[in-house]
Amino acid sequence: MLFNSLEFAVFFPAVCAIYFALPHARRTSFLLLASAVFYMAFVPAYILVLGATIGVDFAAARKIETARGRSRTAWFAGSIVATCLILFAFKYYAFFTSTFVGLAELAGWRPSPPTLDLILPVGLSFHTFQSLSYVIEVHRGRQRAERDWRIFATYVLFFPQLVAGPIERPQNLLAQFRARHEFDPALLTSGLKRMAWGFFKKLVIADRLALHVNDAYGDPAAHSGPQLAVATVAFAYQIYCDFSGYSDIAVGAARVLGFRLMENFDAPYSASSTGEFWRRWHISLSSWFRDYVYVPLGGGRAGSWRRTRNLLLTFALSGLWHGAAWNFVVWGLLNGAYVAAGHASRDGRDRLWARAGLGEQDFTRKTVGWCTTFLLICLSWVFFRATSVTEAFVILSRLATGWSELQLTTESCGPRQMAFGALAVLLLESAQRLHRHRPIGTLLAGMPLLPRWGAYAGLLIFLALAGVHGGSRFIYFQF
Repeated sequence: MLFNSLEFAVFFPAVCAIYFALPHARRTSFLLLASAVFYMAFVPAYILVLGATIGVDFAAARKIETARGRSRTAWFAGSIVATCLILFAFKYYAFFTSTFVGLAELAGWRPSPPTLDLILPVGLSFHTFQSLSYVIEVHRGRQRAERDWRIFATYVLFFPQLVAGPIERPQNLLAQFRARHEFDPALLTSGLKRMAWGFFKKLVIADRLALHVNDAYGDPAAHSGPQLAVATVAFAYQIYCDFSGYSDIAVGAARVLGFRLMENFDAPYSASSTGEFWRRWHISLSSWFRDYVYVPLGGGRAGSWRRTRNLLLTFALSGLWHGAAWNFVVWGLLNGAYVAAGHASRDGRDRLWARAGLGEQDFTRKTVGWCTTFLLICLSWVFFRATSVTEAFVILSRLATGWSELQLTTESCGPRQMAFGALAVLLLESAQRLHRHRPIGTLLAGMPLLPRWGAYAGLLIFLALAGVHGGSRFIYFQF
């Protein structure tokens, strides 16, 4: 079920009303049922895939907690392998077999591995990682194994963040299913406002910018450098508003029900270094890879060479998490190289800035860092958005062409559409900058009643009139 659908507009109020009408003892069971219905709106049969993951990890965690020695390690390894095998079968089997066949054919061998005709379940990577974090935390002794299967199943299936996160840790979310949540008008209004902001990002900005992006990237050979450059910047904001918009809706919907989800974005395009960008972008996933991959590999504790290796490996795995294709791996490696180069050059850059008499908070220094970071991230998005590594290099090569004509518009995105998209992005960045200095909710709360409700009504009218209401899927549903 899509957040931006009529079905959800009926589903969500009904779930909230029934949830608060039920006695506390029955609410978890109801949330589990509602979450299952929400997920089954996509492909009903794939609820069995989630059921298998839930059953394996629920049983294994209890064994891990009580077992000792090799038995404990075996239960932990078995749980990880079983959960990852499900993800591998649906998402990576075709990628690895096609890669193996390609390499074998180069050696003159023509193998014929069996094929699996499987459709990737929506959001499989997200709930797989959430389930894995639970098992890992139990193994590390930081989380007690859950005894109530309904609570654990709801932790994995919780509908606001089931399909595209945030990827929650058990310490934050599990205990909330035991807490008593009373209806709170303040949480209702706060949650609905957060959801409205997410819908603004998705419908007004992301889906409108997609018109230009889809034209240019759909046939890059037919578009000039300026068109592709605009499309690349547009995609940077499309994917940000699409994904952070989903996160806003998820956080807001959970808040209405009394639940607190982690923040997943923090104005990432305000970052002045690539390392800072990745501390602000998809925070739940970035922290997952940091805590469960980068740090166990040794992090940055074992010298610059090993830190670079660990960064590249972590980012390559992150790229592969996003998609079973080499362009995603290259995208991950490129960002890993950015962060590694930033670490390696930090002392030298600090000395150069010091000679120029510019401190860390100097406006000129921060502006140069911001522009450089944004340019590097946009170049990496080319590999993310392209359908293959080859196409990505075609796009990069064409970026240098056609600047004498300066043709910016495309067939589906004329001057008016482009101007509207640019204005919406400017509004977004202004609102985020304002929010960092003074939360917009606090600012609105201090306004008189009529102007405050006028602002809310204006946002809803703007959503209705300016939004693209085609019911398009969120980009991260494919992961």
